[in-house]
Order: sequence, then structure tokens, then C-alpha cells
Amino acid sequence: MKSNFKLTCPIEGGCSAKIPPDLLEKTLAPILQYKTDSNLMSDVDIGDDAGVYRISDELSLIFTVDFFPPIVEDPYEFGQIAAANSISDIFAMGGKPKLALNIVTFPKDEPIEMLGLILKGGQDKSIEAQTLIVGGHTITDTIPKYGLSVIGFAHPDEITTNSDAKENDVLILTKPIGTATLLAGFRQNVFARNDIEDIFTSMKTLNDKASSIMNKYKIKAATDITGFGLLGHAHKMAESSGMTIEINAKDIPLFENAYKSVESGVIPNSSFTNMRYVGERACYSDSLDYNLKMLVCDAQTSGGIMMCAKEEDVENILADLWRLGIDCASVIGRVSKKSEHTIKIN
Repeated sequence: MKSNFKLTCPIEGGCSAKIPPDLLEKTLAPILQYKTDSNLMSDVDIGDDAGVYRISDELSLIFTVDFFPPIVEDPYEFGQIAAANSISDIFAMGGKPKLALNIVTFPKDEPIEMLGLILKGGQDKSIEAQTLIVGGHTITDTIPKYGLSVIGFAHPDEITTNSDAKENDVLILTKPIGTATLLAGFRQNVFARNDIEDIFTSMKTLNDKASSIMNKYKIKAATDITGFGLLGHAHKMAESSGMTIEINAKDIPLFENAYKSVESGVIPNSSFTNMRYVGERACYSDSLDYNLKMLVCDAQTSGGIMMCAKEEDVENILADLWRLGIDCASVIGRVSKKSEHTIKIN
């Protein structure tokens, strides 16, 4: 949908707008309490993509929320990306999204038609995901922000979490990385829109197909890669699972021009924040290319799913993903026995 409206606020949102993960964990630590409800299958304690509550032996509820400031100028496209990103948490947990609520802030001096375009983008993407938007909440603010609170469902045995990675599992990533550096390069006029069109297509693409493959092969551990970067999300998975994750940086799929962007010196602040978060718990190979080191820290918006697959299933999983059009899906590493580092980047 083409729009004559353009968002006039600073375009630097997306998942890079998250509060730095180290500061967030420090803030949450004093208020976290032990949960006594045995039906709670996943929650904030392990930093998973969504909360999961078992309703019965056949049904679990998955609940998540995500919203952020604009990452693009076009309000309709902003709505599409924000909705796809919000819904991704349900797919990353192996579930099917069903209901959603809009979460909106909007400046009182901007044309109300622009808000309509944001909501239309979110609605169209939700319809694509077979999700019903049944209401929401809006308030005035100086900067537009948009996202969804989403409820999904899954069989309790089909839930995937970031805390069930097993030794010798193989890591498969379903989308390239590099959105933050390329968007920064776009804002700095290093790249034109048509130079980075692949990231806009990717950010609007749902993770439903990847999720269906996870369920087919009974994947038990997965996470979507968003604002904490591949490094940060892999660290949380390794820490929550009591394992070490080894990543081969040269095998990670990159968006076209992502490496060139970092090489030219375009490195967003969020990359350094993500690197600081993991700190000395990450071990970097002495031969690791500096540009790849920064890209594993790059804050993704509406990124792909990183799943832990049994080695004997990898070939078939990749074939199925490629057959569904996820042709960038790649093996990027594996899970190993816990060592002094949660992450090893080679």
C-alpha cells in the first residue's frame, strides 16, 4: 500500500530501541520471585521469547508483547514490520498466534490518517498470520510507537524454549543478520533504499514457515534473533540451558551489503551494548574477522529463528526450509558441553 504520508520523527527505532539487556537484568533481579504454579512452563526468569502457561494436557497458552518507535518512514510499512516482529515470539515458541491487541502511542499534531495507515499495516500482517486483532490501547506521545500484545496456542509437547538446548544439537538460522547496521547506513546516506531492499522484505516476512518445520521435527529449543543480536540471544539460550554455544561466524547468512556497511565504519551503538552485555562470558577466536565480530552483535528487527536440531535431522530440515522459500537457512554452529564461556565465536 503506497502512502503520501511520511513519519517525521527520528527513524531509529525497531528492536535496537530496547533497554540494554545488562541494565534490564540488573533492574529486574530484585523484583523477580519464584513461581509456585506448576503450570507455568516459561517466563521472564529465563528471558524466553514469551510466557507459556499450560491450560490442560492438550493446550498451552503463549503470551507476548512487543512494540517500538518507527524503523521506516512509511507508516503502513512500519505497521507491517512491527506486527511481524510481535507475532514472531509466538512462532519462536512453536505456537500459532490467534488473538492480538494493538499498542499505540501517537503525536497529537500528526495527521490521524497516518495512524490509520500504521494500524492498517499491522492488521494486514496479522491477517496473513491468521491472527485476529480484537482491540488495543492508544495514548498521545511525542513519538509514534506501535506493536502488538499477542496470544497464541500450542500443544504442551510442542513448546520450544530457549532453555532446552542439548549437547551436540546443531544450530540452524533462518534469516540473515545485519538490519541495524544497514538501517544506520541508510540514515547516513551510505546506502540508497534499493541497496538494502532485502532487509525490508525480510523484516516484513513472518516466521510461520520456519515454525511449522520446527514442529514437524519436534524441535525443543529455539529463539528468535532480535534486539540483543545473535550473540545476546545465543548467550541467553546457552545460559538457560546450562550449555556452551559454538558459532562459526563465516557460516552466518548476512544481508547483502551488511559486511560492507560495518567495514565502512557504520556500527550502531546497540552493537557495542550487546557485546558489553555478554562481556567475558563470550570467547572470540583470535582469527575472527572484526567485521563479523560486530555483526554477531548487530541488533535485529523481526529477525529469524535460531533452532537447535538433532544432527540426523539437519539435512532434511534444511531441505524443507529451502523448499518453503527460506533459501538462506544455514547451519551456523552447535551446542557443546558447558565450559567457562557461554559463547564461543570462531
